[in-house]
Amino acid sequence: MKREIRNSAKALVIRDGKMAAIKIRDAGEEWYIMPGGGQEPEETLPEAVCREVSEELGINVKCKELLFVVEGVHGESFHRVDLIFNCEFINDIPHAALQSDTNQVGVEWLDISTLNLQQLYPSKLRRQIMNFYEGKPYKVYLGNEEAGDPECTE
Repeated sequence: MKREIRNSAKALVIRDGKMAAIKIRDAGEEWYIMPGGGQEPEETLPEAVCREVSEELGINVKCKELLFVVEGVHGESFHRVDLIFNCEFINDIPHAALQSDTNQVGVEWLDISTLNLQQLYPSKLRRQIMNFYEGKPYKVYLGNEEAGDPECTE
């Protein structure tokens, strides 16, 4: 079976020491993912991340530098490549008609100082986001993460 590769442009939006996250509920469990989604044909990655953030969070952002790359080689019908960009909050979009992801139950702002203990996935991002925020060295390419991998809580 030939699997397609899907680019997913994700946003790291930080305000007041907290990052925007989408809350997911499925089979009685809750966790968080970063806002963003699939890149469309003839759309640049920065355009994709800005579009996705406005659709999912109802805010405008300025897409800045690429921070992290994480892959999801297995577990979905496609090979996912998440490209996470640093995004600057610009403003709220009044009366935005939000488009929810499957099983999305809300948007929350997670405290970065305890991010390593939050249920943010891919979990390999947790410590690297903290390091970025604290001005410490961080890894850009985080490799593959799939269901069943050990949690990254260090």
